[in-house]
Amino acid sequence: MALDPQAQTFLDYLKSLNTPPMNTLSPEKNRKGASYLLKKTSIPSQPVASVEDRLISVENGKIKLRIYIPERKEPLPMLVFFHGGGWVVGDLDSTDAPLRAIANDAHRIVVSVEYRLAPEHKFPTAVNDCYHATKWTAENASVLGGDPQRIAVGGESAGGNLAAVICLISRDKGFPLIEKQVLLYPATDFSTAYPSRTKYNGYFLTKEDLHYFENQYLRTEKDRENVYASPNLARDLSGLPSALVITAEYDPLHDEGKAYAERLKKAGIEVTYQCYKGMIHGFFCFGGIIDQGIVLLKQIANYLKKEGT
Repeated sequence: MALDPQAQTFLDYLKSLNTPPMNTLSPEKNRKGASYLLKKTSIPSQPVASVEDRLISVENGKIKLRIYIPERKEPLPMLVFFHGGGWVVGDLDSTDAPLRAIANDAHRIVVSVEYRLAPEHKFPTAVNDCYHATKWTAENASVLGGDPQRIAVGGESAGGNLAAVICLISRDKGFPLIEKQVLLYPATDFSTAYPSRTKYNGYFLTKEDLHYFENQYLRTEKDRENVYASPNLARDLSGLPSALVITAEYDPLHDEGKAYAERLKKAGIEVTYQCYKGMIHGFFCFGGIIDQGIVLLKQIANYLKKEGT
């Protein structure tokens, strides 16, 4: 399918900004640029019954969570969400508006995680932070009005990678119990140069950008083979939660997201997979100008509302 006209308009807007490529900028400049872009492209922010920021202790530090609680009369299912940004950029504000919409529509408590970023905090810091946040959510679910037996994890791009990894760790450790995983155009394999990385190079993301983020995040080349960095390298994917896996057609990460969905299916995991035709990487966050971002929000909410999937 041809590139979606709204995605093309977005790319034209980026070009008009005349900013240097991400891979040539410092992490701090990229963080400021991402914050500016998301303010311009996100959906309008919805009111939620309760929104609270909390600090929790993690290994060698503290991280911030933002907890969205919709109107409730009984313990609610929960979603722990990890933002994207190549493990280098992003914060709680990056996905604030989309997560408000999901909390209201899915009628779930949403816990957004501000894990520590690279290169100041390299692998596996983000992984450890996200696991501790998920564990904290399970341990404090009843206090928040949530159901500890119905916890999903989700994320987009780098956050999708982290969500997949947290499912592996939780299975391996036996806690917490994860009900579902929502993986939005996830990075799943640092070890392989998938064809889509070349075929769709330059549609918002470039090969050089991906190398930049990988080099900021990973400590050594050996980390590429670590299954908690590259979940698609895990030999055994059995026993993982059911999954919603989303890819975008014009995304360098398309092939590895699809490959992970296929491996989950082969392992006997119930998988809902969809490739959004004509879409580019990151469209979950661009619903203010790309309508398919709003469609995706509705799909996520519907998936989270379904019982037994």
